[in-house]
Amino acid sequence: MARISTAPIAVAGIIGGYATARFTKKRPLGGVVLGAAGVVAARQWREAAGGKTAAALTAAYVAGFAGSHPLAKKVGAWPAVFGVAGGVGLASWALADRRA
Repeated sequence: MARISTAPIAVAGIIGGYATARFTKKRPLGGVVLGAAGVVAARQWREAAGGKTAAALTAAYVAGFAGSHPLAKKVGAWPAVFGVAGGVGLASWALADRRA
């Protein structure tokens, strides 16, 4: 089975989780999307870059999700989500995908 880079998985998880929650009006469903993508990305981060890097990227993924909430009050919801998703995606590429 072909390996998908983790950056698009992480980005899709953050954007897809928010979009799912917003458009279905079911926040738990958005959390399922966010969580599922996070689990897939974390497993691949560990395989590609080791446990410490996977833990750091997982923390960045969760912090990005949490940080998008207060950021949204300043710049708007979608810009906040796109911004943190881009940051997490870039970190994922730099620390895990580039090595693979």
